[in-house]
Amino acid sequence: MIRAWLLYTGADGNSHVTRGSIAEKEWIAAESILFQETPAHSSLDWHTAPHHQYVITLAGILEFITTGGETFTIHPGEVLVATDQTGTGHRWRLINDEPWRRAYVIFKEGADPRFIPD
Repeated sequence: MIRAWLLYTGADGNSHVTRGSIAEKEWIAAESILFQETPAHSSLDWHTAPHHQYVITLAGILEFITTGGETFTIHPGEVLVATDQTGTGHRWRLINDEPWRRAYVIFKEGADPRFIPD
């Protein structure tokens, strides 16, 4: 099972989070992939997702928080399914001494990310 967190915009216009997993052995239509590294101890203030995407953490441990106070922690090997392109957004900060290495996988328009809630 691949642990995942779905970050989405609710009917109230706020970002919310649901814990779950990604279905294994199923193809998902992707448009592109981007690798990125951010230095240790970094953070990013309130923002929304620029695309419907997977953010696959390769290194680093992050704490995410929504404007409503929902928090979750992502570890290497876990996937953020970021779909909160509108609304109040979320922020994150690195909570260990490693850089955040990650891969962004942008979904094709209308693709099902195969997220399974707990």
